[in-house]
Amino acid sequence: MSEIGPIVLFGSGETAPGAHRIHERVMRQLDTPVSVAILETPAGFELNSPAVAGKVGAYLEHHLRNYSPHISIVPARKRGTEFDPDDPDVAASIFDSDYLFMGPGSPSYTVRQLRDSYAWHALRARHRLGAAICFSSATTVASGRYTLPVYEIYKVGQDLHWIEGLAFFSDFGLRLSVIPHWNNNDGGDELDTSRCYMGQPRFDELLALLPRGITVLGIDENTGVVIEPATGECELVGQGSATVLTAAGEQVFDSGARFPASALGDWRLPPTPQDGIPGEIWQRACAARDAAKQPAEEPAPQAILDLAEKRQAARAQRNWGEADSLRDEIAALGWQVRDTPDGSRLEKASPH
Repeated sequence: MSEIGPIVLFGSGETAPGAHRIHERVMRQLDTPVSVAILETPAGFELNSPAVAGKVGAYLEHHLRNYSPHISIVPARKRGTEFDPDDPDVAASIFDSDYLFMGPGSPSYTVRQLRDSYAWHALRARHRLGAAICFSSATTVASGRYTLPVYEIYKVGQDLHWIEGLAFFSDFGLRLSVIPHWNNNDGGDELDTSRCYMGQPRFDELLALLPRGITVLGIDENTGVVIEPATGECELVGQGSATVLTAAGEQVFDSGARFPASALGDWRLPPTPQDGIPGEIWQRACAARDAAKQPAEEPAPQAILDLAEKRQAARAQRNWGEADSLRDEIAALGWQVRDTPDGSRLEKASPH
């Protein structure tokens, strides 16, 4: 289970100045070039959802150039459409990526579109097999056991409530809900917009509505919490703090702090790598991982290609002696000719 990838939770500012340090904290653990998959789902209801995802991709390409990020946009926007999160073709690039990102949009929309979807299971499977996973903004909220419907309360005026979230952290034994924008002050002196725009008095009421045993992780803006499953350790990267609320009280961790994941609850690794992931998706994820580990075939140099062409011509003329001689010459140069029903193929000879 040591190959499970790191988890990054942004309090906000995934494309802000300085955010590259949080992304880099994880990318430096990955092989270069880093393959990045950015899901459109959280903003899939917006007409410009490709641009929202594209902005993140452009930021990573510009600010993380040392890691040569290769960006794929996953257009898993809405169920029942041509961009359905349940369509295996739509989710395909997730399996080939090492850095999985979801960010801005609507938390409740994200939950509706991804819950038990093919794309969500693919994301979890790839993470179990070593990919880093990064949640920011709306997705940080949606990932929790219970999700705060921010827009419905703050913009529409619905009564205070929670909805069932994607429960990503349940895979790790945690009953965790995450609140970004913990120290937001957009409202200035006139309006308390901390606690993800709820304000502290209203958020205190929301806390009373949570079932017993739920831990709340509040993350300040321009701050990331990096969880390393292999070591069970968390690190705070960025400008602000993280606040952990449990039945036992409140803990605040400042920038640069390291603390055990057990501070968030009964942390554990999944019982088995595949635990909770459908077999078909798990097998596809494993096959993609294994294919990526295979060394790339070395192209034959032009001199070898010329000899192979001459041999093919000799075979066409049924000049078997010359063909065998050319095969030996190719072998002496470290290459093998394999004749198949589809034609001849060149392979680099294995060292003895």
